Amino acid sequence: MQRTLRTFSVKNIYQFKQNLLSWSQQFETVIWLDSNNYNQKYSSFNCALAADDFTSIKTDYYNAFKKLKEYQSITKDYIFGYITYDVKNDVEQLTSNNFDGLNFADLYFFQPKKLIFINNNSVEFKYLRMVDDEIDDDFKEIKNFEEKNNIEKESSEIKIKLRVHKDEYHAKINKILEHIQQGDIYETNYCQEFYAENTTINPVEVYKHLNKISEPPFASFLKIDDKYALCASPERYIKKEGLKIISQPIKGTAKRLVSKFDDEQIANDLVRDEKERAENVMIVDLVRNDLSKTAKIGSVKVEELCKVYSFKQVHQLISTVVSDVEKDTHPIDILQSTFPMGSMTGAPKVSAMRIIENLEDTKRGLYSGTIGYFTPENDFDFNVIIRSILYNEERKYISYSVGGAITAQSVAEKEYEECLLKAKAMKYVLLNSC
Repeated sequence: MQRTLRTFSVKNIYQFKQNLLSWSQQFETVIWLDSNNYNQKYSSFNCALAADDFTSIKTDYYNAFKKLKEYQSITKDYIFGYITYDVKNDVEQLTSNNFDGLNFADLYFFQPKKLIFINNNSVEFKYLRMVDDEIDDDFKEIKNFEEKNNIEKESSEIKIKLRVHKDEYHAKINKILEHIQQGDIYETNYCQEFYAENTTINPVEVYKHLNKISEPPFASFLKIDDKYALCASPERYIKKEGLKIISQPIKGTAKRLVSKFDDEQIANDLVRDEKERAENVMIVDLVRNDLSKTAKIGSVKVEELCKVYSFKQVHQLISTVVSDVEKDTHPIDILQSTFPMGSMTGAPKVSAMRIIENLEDTKRGLYSGTIGYFTPENDFDFNVIIRSILYNEERKYISYSVGGAITAQSVAEKEYEECLLKAKAMKYVLLNSC
């Protein structure tokens, strides 16, 4: 599918970005990806907007990767979308029977009519030929865009509830520790949901607030009809750049401190923390194994092991695992052989996922799934959907989940405190944006 490329220079790029996301809300299908200019080795653009679907695929988990492979192969264009955690049921003999208050389709991708990339002060419009006569008008409209607040959304007080209360959380962690002692697993990622019912929010404003206080490298805003994902993710799931594959799992968290000395000290302590490093190393081994399924022999390498990356809210231990693939390796095969990401499951992966399903009270759905895109050259980049607020506007249901890796060294109270730390930004934004 042919696209027309037009490039413009913009002086106030920050304001243009704000305008662009707000302007995009006229469309029923929108995906916005923002790196927040975070200093990272593997980056393709500052941010991207994909809007207004020309073609799309929407399916449940059954044969989801096969259907996606067919769609991506036929389209041969940019496609943007998401894969929910529950597509694991297509990869392994697993189920997802827990409560779901959000009702996202298991997998959704679309071919955007309108595609806009921002790099530094340069704005690239890549429109399908059928709408390329709208580029100039759209550029002017975005540049001069003003919010129209004529229609006031129904406001409602947000009352956040816990799906799992503290005592029950402790009991579930102890159950996981029993599984570890019995040798069923080495590590698993247990998650809990916070939610609000009968609540209306302004998704764009909540996302902007969440992004501003976090500024992570894999932020995304997703709108599919009446369903939204407001994502402040610091984690890349997997990227394909030519014949190189990059995966960057996160395991290990410490809070930021006001004092520079104390903040540097807690970051140094995180690097030396045996439990946190053990969590990370276990997942690195799992990722190495996953990548080896499609890698050229001997090409799987650990570029970085347990490196501290600092964000506004937390310090994180991040490892970078890379591999090379053959030219004829299909991009969907790489995704399928590594999905779901190890940092959100555990090791061994299948056993961990079975335990997750039995102990968690909520269907994960989009949470701990992934949002990303494919290019016409068969490259791709996908994040991990964490630190995210999910919203079904029709049901007036808001959800955000947090989790942590449970290992033999885990203490239930400390794990609970880490969950509250991870949930802090989402809770603050919801209570202070409406």
